[in-house]
Amino acid sequence: MFPKEVVPIAITSASLPAKRRILTVCVKLFLEKGYKRTTVAEIVQKADVSNSTFQNIFRAKDGVLTELVEFMFDNQFGMARRITDADLPPVFVYAVETAIQLTLTELNENLREIYIEAYTQKEATAYIFRETAKELYRIFGAYQPELTAEDFYHMEIGSAGIMRAYMAQPCDETFTLEKKLEYSLTMSLRAYKVPEAELQQVLAFIKGLQIREISEKVMHELFSALAMRFAFTL
Repeated sequence: MFPKEVVPIAITSASLPAKRRILTVCVKLFLEKGYKRTTVAEIVQKADVSNSTFQNIFRAKDGVLTELVEFMFDNQFGMARRITDADLPPVFVYAVETAIQLTLTELNENLREIYIEAYTQKEATAYIFRETAKELYRIFGAYQPELTAEDFYHMEIGSAGIMRAYMAQPCDETFTLEKKLEYSLTMSLRAYKVPEAELQQVLAFIKGLQIREISEKVMHELFSALAMRFAFTL
């Protein structure tokens, strides 16, 4: 069975302004100084709310992260579809989405930390597993027709682990971004039984993309969307 979704704490009309202030402060601080270095004391002081108000709305800092993750991950496959030729098989969309995520973490260290925490914290990972598994079933179901949607949820736990591990390891002169993308995609696509010839086509397609430029554009779009959604400037 899929794990149950976390039941959110009821937000009253009176608490909505406080919630918005908290989110605005958190997003700004997470991007400017990092998730781990941002303290709850700093959040409540800058958001001008009490500790009890913060806890009633979000329980803890990871509750804010979950809401941020939902916003960030909501349209990731949509962005990948815009970049990928509509005539290409869906597996190319998965590869582009994966490549963008991994590249984003090489462009901004605070964003790397947010992604790593997202793939670590219980509530955030539950959301990622659940939503990504739906896409995996649509994309890879034809390769393994004997598997159910629940099977793909359980497989996503493993592929998310691969993603997190590669995100956490910064690139350097010997471990280049190109190698990171190749290794990560090869492991994941083989796990989902993509035929070798098609896998090589996918890898060649990713190598042919200006993935850094694409990811920089995605990052700026993400920051702009966050700033617009939560009313702040970086």
